[in-house]
Amino acid sequence: MQLRLSTRIVDGIAVLDCAGRIVFGDESSLLRDAVRNLINENKRIVLNLGGVNYIDSGGLGTLIALYTTAHKAGGSIKLANLTERVVDLLQITKLLTVFEVYDSEEKALDSYRKQAVA
Repeated sequence: MQLRLSTRIVDGIAVLDCAGRIVFGDESSLLRDAVRNLINENKRIVLNLGGVNYIDSGGLGTLIALYTTAHKAGGSIKLANLTERVVDLLQITKLLTVFEVYDSEEKALDSYRKQAVA
């Protein structure tokens, strides 16, 4: 299944809904371009991965590159709604220790809201 992306702004925070597969090639390029465009306008991004059923090594590389790009630009990316399969993959690769991961989009948004208040 092709990767489908849609963007929303919730309380000034960009939410990028992802559905399909994040794999090397067009899908990774699409995600990379979408996040790069967002990071120029909004330093706070939530990737809602609830609709993602598969990530290959190229997709993992893309997520890491986006994480680095966001941090270099003074922003951050948080992951939300991961499927069990994606959680397992991030756990095996030890990337759960790199990304901020939340059970729900709302919890990820709340973490940004709490940062803004502090």
